[in-house]
Amino acid sequence: MAQSSIEWTEMTWNPVTGCNKISAGCKFCYAEVMARRLKAMGVKKYQNGFKLALHEEELRAPYLWKKPKMVFVNSMSDLFHKDVPVSFIQKVFKVMKDNPQHVFQILTKRADILLYYDKEGLLEWTHNIWMGVSVENEKVLYRIDLLRQTNARIKFLSCEPLIGPLPNLNIQGIDWVIVGGESGRNPRPIKKEWVLDIHRQCLKKNVAFFFKQWGGTNKKKTGNLLNGKQYMEMPEIITA
Repeated sequence: MAQSSIEWTEMTWNPVTGCNKISAGCKFCYAEVMARRLKAMGVKKYQNGFKLALHEEELRAPYLWKKPKMVFVNSMSDLFHKDVPVSFIQKVFKVMKDNPQHVFQILTKRADILLYYDKEGLLEWTHNIWMGVSVENEKVLYRIDLLRQTNARIKFLSCEPLIGPLPNLNIQGIDWVIVGGESGRNPRPIKKEWVLDIHRQCLKKNVAFFFKQWGGTNKKKTGNLLNGKQYMEMPEIITA
């Protein structure tokens, strides 16, 4: 468990670490950079750097949290990576089911694997599991259609890093859209008109809109104001 600086969650929980790049949004992966740094610091969990690793011992952690939390699951990996056994994914889902006081937010770029497991009846969705997909540009819009077909109770999109316009965003059946620019040393540009267009589409469909950041090399300086206003909307939390 770790307190998180990610604006749309409270903490991170990583029963899986490590990943590999599969689309343009992965180019400057923050998790890969952080994993290398943690390995250099001698953190045992990251002794293999960014190679995929399962951490069975982490499955106990949510049972020990005393207060309800908003939890980003696998900020340092992708739960639906092809090399994560479905049996381990099911263990993670059981932990989430056993701890209904917390909200667990899962984000994947591997929506095809997600949907396959769901269609096979291998995933048990409870009210506190929010499922999202990354949508960085138009080339990966298909991920939304795959997400929409799942039985997740709350469905969301993370358009971060937003590296292209999304004028044809089908957000029917989507509960939440997060938008953000890329941060780090070599951030790709984000255009204001892209963000405003997504915001208009969310307003039209009554979908919660969260603008995380403009990004850049100094995201604190660039901030998260859109036309002088913060947009930090969240879906309504389902309690049963």
